[in-house]
Amino acid sequence: MSSRSAAATPAGVAVCCALLSAVVHLVIAPEHLAETLYMGILFVAGGVALLLAAGALALQNSVTAWWAGALVSGGMILGFALSRTIGLPGYHEQGWDPPYGVLSIIAEGMYLVAFFAWYGTRSAHAPSAPFRGKVPAGR
Repeated sequence: MSSRSAAATPAGVAVCCALLSAVVHLVIAPEHLAETLYMGILFVAGGVALLLAAGALALQNSVTAWWAGALVSGGMILGFALSRTIGLPGYHEQGWDPPYGVLSIIAEGMYLVAFFAWYGTRSAHAPSAPFRGKVPAGR
């Protein structure tokens, strides 16, 4: 396997996962808009953000897109967990909401796995700054 194809794997996984999560959230956003307005707005905003991240990853493999997708995916997982445990203001759900809840959690979790794989290879290959010892004053 060439280094180019190995480096493309996390981005490909991330793009697919971001697209899947975006589609799931945009499909169910209308019912959330009707039920609890701010939750519907968050679903639309998260879905659009993941579509933009997926596009930027596919076209440019952008660092900003990686981080944005990771933050949105992590936020969606946190929101899912909070809405089913302690609840959110005016919003409390029960269970996993199959198939949408299961699909989104898997997609967001896999995005984060791809993100950490990308981040690990990125930081492993980053050039380190050369060591510069301190020069005593007056020399």
